[in-house]
Amino acid sequence: MEPIRVSLESLNLVTLYPMLIAVAGGLTILIVDLIKENLHKSLYVMLSILFLLLDLGALIGIQINTRGFFDVVLVDGIAFLSQAIIVVASMLFIPLALTSKRFHEFSLPEFFALFLFMVAGFQFMVASDNLIMIFVGLETASLSLYTLIALHNRMKSFEAAIKYFTMGALAAGFYAFGAALLYGLSGSVEIYKIAEVLTDRGFEPIWVVLTAVAFMIAALGFKLSMVPFHTWTPDVYEGASAALAGYMSVVPKMAGFVVAMRLFEFLIHSDLVWVRDILYLGVVVTMTFANIVALVQEDVKRMLAYSSISHAGFVMAAIMIGTTQANVGLFLYWILFLFTNLGAFTMLWISRHKSKIWHDRFDHPYEKFSGLVQIMPMAATIMAIFMLSLAGVPPFSLFWGKLYIMGAALNAGYIVLAIIMALNSAISAYYYLKLIVYMFMRDPVNVDGQTIYFKNASLSLRTIIGISAAFTILATAWISPLIEIITHYVRASGF
Repeated sequence: MEPIRVSLESLNLVTLYPMLIAVAGGLTILIVDLIKENLHKSLYVMLSILFLLLDLGALIGIQINTRGFFDVVLVDGIAFLSQAIIVVASMLFIPLALTSKRFHEFSLPEFFALFLFMVAGFQFMVASDNLIMIFVGLETASLSLYTLIALHNRMKSFEAAIKYFTMGALAAGFYAFGAALLYGLSGSVEIYKIAEVLTDRGFEPIWVVLTAVAFMIAALGFKLSMVPFHTWTPDVYEGASAALAGYMSVVPKMAGFVVAMRLFEFLIHSDLVWVRDILYLGVVVTMTFANIVALVQEDVKRMLAYSSISHAGFVMAAIMIGTTQANVGLFLYWILFLFTNLGAFTMLWISRHKSKIWHDRFDHPYEKFSGLVQIMPMAATIMAIFMLSLAGVPPFSLFWGKLYIMGAALNAGYIVLAIIMALNSAISAYYYLKLIVYMFMRDPVNVDGQTIYFKNASLSLRTIIGISAAFTILATAWISPLIEIITHYVRASGF
């Protein structure tokens, strides 16, 4: 039997360059640490940013709608957009390591190596329509993320990492079962081929298709914190450092949205009414339940955790609607959410303190922010801007994202859904405004404590917060060109 010869040109390895650069960056950091131990963390931060810049450069250089590496890697418009969001969010997160010495995990080179491996995992997830490659990317990213949470080295962090790992293992099992059933039905692990085969067969036997889809919704529902698979989210966000919690609220969900788009939209377009109905129910319950629970939270970090669940439900509605306008709205919303939410969590990050002088259990109770405007007016104003944006108050950034998705729902005939979205936005305004009331209308509880915490912000932290705040305030000027760019890439993918 003659051996099969594979040429490098046919592999089109250019499509793998962004992920390989991130992996090479992680390995480089580990090798540097082996050669010379105890180097200052600023070197690892600079190396990480350098490799992420190279990653972004390699991504920009790839031709859209190409396949590579035995046709497993697919670089279409939504793969390009989502990878760009992942890399930019990572570049905003990494400089937060240049903070005071009390956050010891940032002095470990392993932290930065694992972080780059995680970024590569998420990129593999979004740049493929092969169920096996998606699974490999998912597990690479998840295993790195579990460890990053545990590196925070507090009892709550270990508890959070174990909870996340246990629930993640369950979700991985659901994904494997769902993928196995889809392979059994179609004889392929490529989503586009599965779509062709199932459409030709008329989605028979329907009970097997239903079971496979149920497993996939459960697996991706975990990643996207969809109710009832959300239970890990508030505890894990509370146990992780505030900056990492902010990152987790954006990047893993972006990867989950892209996989959900590839997997569910062909089913919705095939008029499988029950898939649309399941997603509709999931979207409404996720938005509403998370908002109601957020109303009674005593801790700002847990409130933001439930808030991010609600936002994920809001954006998942775009996948359920399935039109081009809705898909454009998904990316627009998440780009705006990236800056606002990362900024809000960074404000918590600079205000953290080891000793619990505010509350026996929580690090960030509302009382901690009482009268902040009298002590640190700039910090209070910036936090208020982030809260108003998350609430969808015009003219701040997320107002435009909410408006666009609600417009997509109305244009597709989902009038009841648009009304539910508007009502949920009104409910969420209460708990965002509650923090603003504490900051602007209450007297300070511990003036010395609040002053010390917010003055600990290093130049890098202030720069990231400044960028996030500027994007949140000035988003109105960028909305139209941003929509045009996103529309171009979404249409190029055929979504």
